[in-house]
Amino acid sequence: MEVLNNLAFGFSHALTMQNLLFCAIGCTVGTLVGLLPGLGPLATISLLLPLTYSIPTGGALIMLAGIYYGAQYGDSVSAITMKIPHASSIVACIDGYAMTLKGQTGLALFTAGFSSFVGGTIAIVVLAWMAPMLGEVAFLFGPADYCSMMLVGFVCVSFVTTGSLLNGLAMCFIGVLLGQIGTDVNSGMQRYTMDLPFLADGVGLVSIALGCFGIAEITKNLDAREERSPFNGKINLIPTWAEFKRIIPSALRGGAIGSFLGILPGGGPSIAQFAAYAIDKKVSKYKHEIGTGCIEGVAGQAAADEAAARTSFIPLMSIGIPENPVMALMLAAFVIKGIQPGPNMIASHPDLFWGLVASMWVGNCFLLALNVPLVRYWLSVFKIPYAVLFPSILFFCCIGTYSVNNSLDDIFITAVFGCLGYAFMRLELDAAPLMLGFILGPMLEENFRRAMLISRGSFGVFVNRPISGTLLGLIGIFVVWQLVAFVRSILRARREGPAVVPASEAHGA
Repeated sequence: MEVLNNLAFGFSHALTMQNLLFCAIGCTVGTLVGLLPGLGPLATISLLLPLTYSIPTGGALIMLAGIYYGAQYGDSVSAITMKIPHASSIVACIDGYAMTLKGQTGLALFTAGFSSFVGGTIAIVVLAWMAPMLGEVAFLFGPADYCSMMLVGFVCVSFVTTGSLLNGLAMCFIGVLLGQIGTDVNSGMQRYTMDLPFLADGVGLVSIALGCFGIAEITKNLDAREERSPFNGKINLIPTWAEFKRIIPSALRGGAIGSFLGILPGGGPSIAQFAAYAIDKKVSKYKHEIGTGCIEGVAGQAAADEAAARTSFIPLMSIGIPENPVMALMLAAFVIKGIQPGPNMIASHPDLFWGLVASMWVGNCFLLALNVPLVRYWLSVFKIPYAVLFPSILFFCCIGTYSVNNSLDDIFITAVFGCLGYAFMRLELDAAPLMLGFILGPMLEENFRRAMLISRGSFGVFVNRPISGTLLGLIGIFVVWQLVAFVRSILRARREGPAVVPASEAHGA
């Protein structure tokens, strides 16, 4: 009952005309940021941060938050229609773009928009009911626990890859190696930089994502030597009842997964999308279709993406710890307004806390209207012939890459990864495991080092801690399960005798 009273108090602030206007502005700008290839909420919020000096406190925070979670809605559009992702929509390229190639663009976009609404709603409920207590969950995780959690993420390689497991592991290992480029935090030594100054800070996630997915896909389309557009056929947004029933379970699972991972520092949308996709590929009724253009492959990741974006505010507002660069900018916005996020924020500024929580649901409704019934108008620009459109796409990719560090070197790095991404496509290697390895590799190394320092070199810390030991036990069970399934498949093949394998299937294996 207390939570309902708090929410009613929050809506009394969020539903004022002034805050509604700022919420609508934030959601619209966020959607545009998500639609434009290469741009993201980090660059946009950093550009708009000085405006918070002249905007009322509540409206400024609501607008910046709307840009962040609004971008999670919009970024699926470029991933689905053009296979050009942001960091939080990498997984959407797998099934979303495959649905586009099948002429199911409208269904894929509706699935992403509706699932994002479901995931956002679940996260808001979690945020309202459990924010005061869930903020303390992060304190239960030590370096060893985070290290084990990263290892669980690597187990997801077998689910994320659309090719063979061996190729997926190889691509994941390449991603881990790419994540080691740069200056070592502990020793200050440069690693794998080849004495190039612009590699001292490492390779950016935006450069790899745009290169391996966006530019590579553009190059592939141009190499096909045929007239094409990003999607084919009429945009039919309304799914059948049978299709709608397939969306709901995956959206609910993704919302729950994203809500949990958004709370943990180091989690967030980038990892939540992989986790939701991996679980859907294991438990979904249509798991064998995932990876070939399946609704579940879009629904789960979209819901997890949006849910993680909402619950990532919990560590910031509850304990004052930003878990990602965007939350660090939000922390700066709080400080600019003279507010210190932390355990006392709810008691000291209940109007801001509950007003921001309530505005998230209002923004959820705004975004559902912007991204489902109006999506055909957003996509009208993509009806331009591909030969005319692709230079504009490359232009926005360059702007997005340049805006991260204001460096031309990042554009050249993106071009290099565009060539590599095209080579991966020609070799039928999936780039999604590479991104997973690139994201998790540095985090695994950092937490492993911390765990070793705390335990003075004893590996027992990974088993003695309950959370870490449980996660490692789950990994062991999964590995044994996979080995048993592999042995059973071999024995079954021997019992059935030799069979004629089509050349296409033999090549795919």
